[in-house]
Amino acid sequence: QVQLQESGGGLVQAGGSLTLSCAASGRTFSDPVMGWFRQAPGKEREFVAKISARGSLKSYADSVKGRFTISRDNAKKSVYLQMDSLNVEDTAVYYCAVGRPTASFSTPGFQDWGPGTQVTVSS
Repeated sequence: QVQLQESGGGLVQAGGSLTLSCAASGRTFSDPVMGWFRQAPGKEREFVAKISARGSLKSYADSVKGRFTISRDNAKKSVYLQMDSLNVEDTAVYYCAVGRPTASFSTPGFQDWGPGTQVTVSS
């Protein structure tokens, strides 16, 4: 099992930027696909972005494409989400997640989740 801890959330004005970080501990970090999800009040958790084990493959939800950038540093056992041009619709709790070991990029089978970090975008 992998333990995850997100950080970097906060309050930002529309048009601003934030960078979220997720630190992992436990099982070997360099193997699995890592991802970011978010959940807004009254809505279901939704996919935001994912990144392959070596960072060569990335995928984004259409709603954040061109504004958010996912990256990872396996030496630091960390994954990041750079969020630019934020708007009020981005307000949510953001979670990082780790896929099953050796799972493919297309079907990573996210199974471990952090407690989340709140991002609030004001108009």
